[in-house]
Amino acid sequence: MGAQIISGRDIADEIRAELKDRVAHLKEGSGVTPGLATVLVGENPASQMYVGMKNKAAADMGINSRQITLSVDTSEDELLGVVSGLNADPGIHGILVQLPLPDHIDEGKVLEAIHPSKDVDGFHPINVGRLATDSGDFFAPCTPAGVIEMLTRSGHDPSGKHVVVVGRSNIVGRPLAALLLRKAIGGNATVTVCHSLTVDLGSVTRSAEILIVAMGRPEMITAEMVAPGAIVIDVGTNRVDDPSRDKGYRVCGDVLFDEVAEVAEAISPVPGGVGPMTITMLLANTVKAASLRTTSG
Repeated sequence: MGAQIISGRDIADEIRAELKDRVAHLKEGSGVTPGLATVLVGENPASQMYVGMKNKAAADMGINSRQITLSVDTSEDELLGVVSGLNADPGIHGILVQLPLPDHIDEGKVLEAIHPSKDVDGFHPINVGRLATDSGDFFAPCTPAGVIEMLTRSGHDPSGKHVVVVGRSNIVGRPLAALLLRKAIGGNATVTVCHSLTVDLGSVTRSAEILIVAMGRPEMITAEMVAPGAIVIDVGTNRVDDPSRDKGYRVCGDVLFDEVAEVAEAISPVPGGVGPMTITMLLANTVKAASLRTTSG
């Protein structure tokens, strides 16, 4: 395997060190401690784990982390009331409502209730619109923002390159394409977006100088679908049965790593690739929100 490994863990550590300095500067210069509120509804084990990881990472950065845990039978109106209270709280600069929510709650309505200036997940329609039009201050969704940081910090600037994005979700594929098209660092790429109905997917992915895969299909991208010397970023995280493992499963990406690493110039692993970047960019958005609030008074 000759490919360079693009380690999300290493890049995340680098960014977190920078953020820690920024948080200290905000505290010393403006007396402001960035505040992040996480709202968890119900007892979904995966959600509890994710929220715990986010809170621990925030505390490590010196960010004030507040977790609000609500019962699974919390009504939509009650949850909207909690969000309204956080919107009005000057000590909270970022609000994250952990998804998924119980079926009786409209996720879209809740996400739109978060004030755009505190929407550190980057899902509010105003932030989505500002990203799409590349105008004003906005928060980019954390996973796509993390991918851009991985490319630029590993020496693979997308500017002028043909980038193929496999996946068109509102969480990754679409916002990632918008980031890659921006007239900014990490942008200025020529972008093709593929999806489940793309005809002859391999012929399109082979045309990529940079290939980013976010389809949620285990190891669907094989070596013959990748051009020699391409840069490959694997966003997928999949659990597949594996009786040879103690846990009975293994975690893999959307790319058949061992095969593709033989032809690619650089590749991100799973785990240890994009995953660590998502929480890091949430922290970055929270610090940015606090900085913007301080600047605007």
